[in-house]
Amino acid sequence: MALTLRPATPGDAAAITDLVNAVDLIEIGRPETDLHTMEADLEHPETDLAKDSWLAYADGVLVGYGLVWGDSGAERIDMDHYVLPDRQDVAVRLLDLMEARTVERVRANGAARAVVHLHLNTEPTLDTALIEKRGWRPVRRYQVMVRDVSPRATPAPTPPSGVTLRDCTAEADHRRAHELCELTFAAHFDHRPRTYEQWSHDLDAGRLDWSLIRIASVEGLGDAGVMLGRDDREAMGWINNVGVVEEARGRGIGGFLLRDAFAAFAARGRESVGLGVDTANETGALRLYENNGMRTHFAVNTWEVVLPV
Repeated sequence: MALTLRPATPGDAAAITDLVNAVDLIEIGRPETDLHTMEADLEHPETDLAKDSWLAYADGVLVGYGLVWGDSGAERIDMDHYVLPDRQDVAVRLLDLMEARTVERVRANGAARAVVHLHLNTEPTLDTALIEKRGWRPVRRYQVMVRDVSPRATPAPTPPSGVTLRDCTAEADHRRAHELCELTFAAHFDHRPRTYEQWSHDLDAGRLDWSLIRIASVEGLGDAGVMLGRDDREAMGWINNVGVVEEARGRGIGGFLLRDAFAAFAARGRESVGLGVDTANETGALRLYENNGMRTHFAVNTWEVVLPV
């Protein structure tokens, strides 16, 4: 088959979504990638599509997609890499191009090395032996967890003593939610500080229903927890973040925010709610989610390679 490569454009979002959903179907049994998510990826302000993206066609059929991006301004770079399972030759060709572009970008940042991350399903369409030969190794595992909800079975919870809750419909609370996300996730693996503008873009904030984003305040401490939910995914309601400041942990605030999100999604008619969790999270997040009825939907490994510049 004749292979052709070209950069992606925003107009390719629908075709790329179809390809990624074909991979989803193979890996997890159902498509879970939404068009608006792909559109946001292709409009990332730190990405130059002409240099940082690739579409691979075999006899006119899209069989592979790659994207390189990074907002660290230093050595950290991320990749998206999707290839149909019968085209491992395309996987290698894309990796060659993407790794070379990664080194170019990091050199421009003035860093001495590139630390590159790629997220792959634990049973990916990519033959992981191909990337192991290139020096890649898995460094972290994430689980996507889900919980079934319904209005009758998922009532609004009672807040812990001294805790009050508000949504973020007020403009000032948009920035407060960002501050709390940065504060509560600062020590987490692979967290990179983001300005409010970067955070808003990455969230595609114009699509958010801010009433689903909640801030918990504790008497004597002030704002101490945040839950960021979104209702624009077709597959399920989604929780981006549940975070509690260190000095307020152990008071049941995380579980309360989680159960409040379940109830809010149930009231909207959602039948399931999902989130992603780092299984090695030192705050015990995985245990919190399991204790609140969540189960594993699928798992993803973070693969890393360090490239000299």
